[in-house]
Amino acid sequence: MAATPAKTVRDAMHRGCECIGESQSLLDAARRMEELDVGSLPICGDNDRLKGMLTDRDIVVKALAHGMDPAKTRAGDLAQGRLVWVRADAAVDEALSLMREHAVKRLPVLDDGKKLCGIVTEADIATHVPEQKTGETLEAIASAKPQHF
Repeated sequence: MAATPAKTVRDAMHRGCECIGESQSLLDAARRMEELDVGSLPICGDNDRLKGMLTDRDIVVKALAHGMDPAKTRAGDLAQGRLVWVRADAAVDEALSLMREHAVKRLPVLDDGKKLCGIVTEADIATHVPEQKTGETLEAIASAKPQHF
């Protein structure tokens, strides 16, 4: 049975995602990822505003591989560059376009007050769009070269 197509990002996203504070360590982040069984966490500042995204790959490639101490390196140290996000009331096609353009598999979702309210992944969208569009989108994301911000 086919899923009902989502009209907005809010219809497809995971709600209530958890942040890692920008002043928390990478070790804290890794432990939290393990507890939640996730591969990424949004990085939030003291004002609960989104500062970036931290992935398990970031911890390994950008920190451990360069000899950084995960107990002393802060999550905010890796929150660099331009952050890509999508509004909760945006059309699912807008999220797909952003994923294609920036070769990312997950996007933080912000509400009207610019506060983090969820995460939308390529898998979330794949279950909420017509099958033809899913294949095209996943192919575009997979073939695009990741951009470093």
